[in-house]
Amino acid sequence: MKNQLPGQVVRMPINCQCDDPYPSNGALMLTQNKIDSMNHRMNKYPKKTENFISETVKGKLRLGARILQLGGVKKVFRQIFGVGKGEKLLKASQCYLSTTAGPIAGLLFISTQRLAFFSERSIRFSSPNGELVRFHYKVSIPPRKIKRANQSENVKNPSQKYMEIVTVDNFDFWYMGFLNYKKAFSYLREAISQGQNPLQN
Repeated sequence: MKNQLPGQVVRMPINCQCDDPYPSNGALMLTQNKIDSMNHRMNKYPKKTENFISETVKGKLRLGARILQLGGVKKVFRQIFGVGKGEKLLKASQCYLSTTAGPIAGLLFISTQRLAFFSERSIRFSSPNGELVRFHYKVSIPPRKIKRANQSENVKNPSQKYMEIVTVDNFDFWYMGFLNYKKAFSYLREAISQGQNPLQN
């Protein structure tokens, strides 16, 4: 996926949902149901959650070491995704991407030409012939392919903030666990604005 065409959305379907650009009360309820479901899974298995947290800390340390080895976040971004002409990295944030298999820890890169996620650890999948295959989970979305970006929070715990990205082909991506949620969302809005008005770049 390195040096991919910047005009394409590259992803693995997480959840398909056809939404209105202006959510009704029903859509807001559906969003809250997704958040409640995610929280329920994390609270249902506290022992598993404790192991998950310790594994997450180890993963973050490994990721930090890798970033240092490669010479910084910009070089990591360049190595993983390639860089388009005039593309500038605005922000990189450690966070989680929600999937049907559970949250995946990684880095969210916000640049002038894309929103990109790369998982900390490789993930195992079964290939069609039954072999186990390992690869890193990647998502790359050009800003012009983003229909909308929504902010959400857990009603029962407002400090848990979520960022939902809905693409023009009606796939949604949920990011959570940011160290500085407001700053990340601000850079995302800037990237979307620049992507929709490319002459400003």
